[in-house]
Amino acid sequence: MTQEKTRVLVVGTGGVGTMSAYALQQGGKAEVTAVIRSNYEAVLKNGISIDSVQYGDGIKGWRPTHIVKAVPNVAQENLPPFDFILVTIKNIPDISPTVSDVIEPAVTPGKSAIVLSQNGLNIEKPVVARFPNNPIISSVSYIGAMQGTDGYVLHDDPDEQKIGPFSTPGVPAQAAEEAAKRYIDVYNPHGKLDIIFDADIRRTRWRKLIYNASYNSIATILRLDTPRMRMSGHIIDDLIRPIMREVIAAARANGVTDLADDLPETVIRTDPLHTAFKPSMCQDIEKGNFIEIENIVGEPLREGEDKGVSMHTLRTVYGVLRGLQLKVKESKGLWEPKFSADNPYQ
Repeated sequence: MTQEKTRVLVVGTGGVGTMSAYALQQGGKAEVTAVIRSNYEAVLKNGISIDSVQYGDGIKGWRPTHIVKAVPNVAQENLPPFDFILVTIKNIPDISPTVSDVIEPAVTPGKSAIVLSQNGLNIEKPVVARFPNNPIISSVSYIGAMQGTDGYVLHDDPDEQKIGPFSTPGVPAQAAEEAAKRYIDVYNPHGKLDIIFDADIRRTRWRKLIYNASYNSIATILRLDTPRMRMSGHIIDDLIRPIMREVIAAARANGVTDLADDLPETVIRTDPLHTAFKPSMCQDIEKGNFIEIENIVGEPLREGEDKGVSMHTLRTVYGVLRGLQLKVKESKGLWEPKFSADNPYQ
């Protein structure tokens, strides 16, 4: 008897989302529906081309089980519920529509488990508020994958993830844990990928922020790759290391006490020196896109300051990044440069 496949919706099919969809379908346990917007016509006609460090180069014409232009409305379209909704789109809560707005039509209350494979801290809070009875799963991903034009993806760093449940008041802890483990089984049924269940996923998110809040932010402001920052010396000493130490202090103040004092020295040297690697936030600003500042910078800053942690470097960086975001908003017609009645600086 053929076992019914798990229905998975992938929202966000850039490099990371595409390789996630590929892994899910390759595993044989998932029926994958992928939301493809910008490349829909090209993928419909020719499929997706992939050069992969794990699956091999020269993959041509691959398609998920189903491709759609927009997030399906399960109720209106009379579709069976999705078991998992994997979200890999950028998390930019200061820009509408939010993640919750985007996925809402596809969520079956009390049924669909929502997997957030995104950067930053507290990303689950607005999703829990909107969908209090659905399991919320966190995926902290270390994959390297970039989307080119017309459905081409370069996958150049292995698919590594730590996955665990977020605490959700409307979902029993055991049920949330079981949902996370079931997702891992569907994603990695043969154990070929480095996919690990992590019961303390909040600690893992703080750990990743040590890199993201520092390197992503400074690269975005300076438009500079990480090897050049290290070559300069002073950028590390004056900006990167101070931010890392502030994030660690904020994490400790919020109960994550097992981050070593010398951890910044390891994280500073993470990226290989032979590439001119620019973090994703820097790539976004150079393309004129919105940047993920609230969950990567704003949330750790607020969490730390609420506990009395001095975070002067990150506070300044946050102000600069918000200014850059404002420029993008203006370029897209979402902010009009005029004084409001209550503005004290006119």
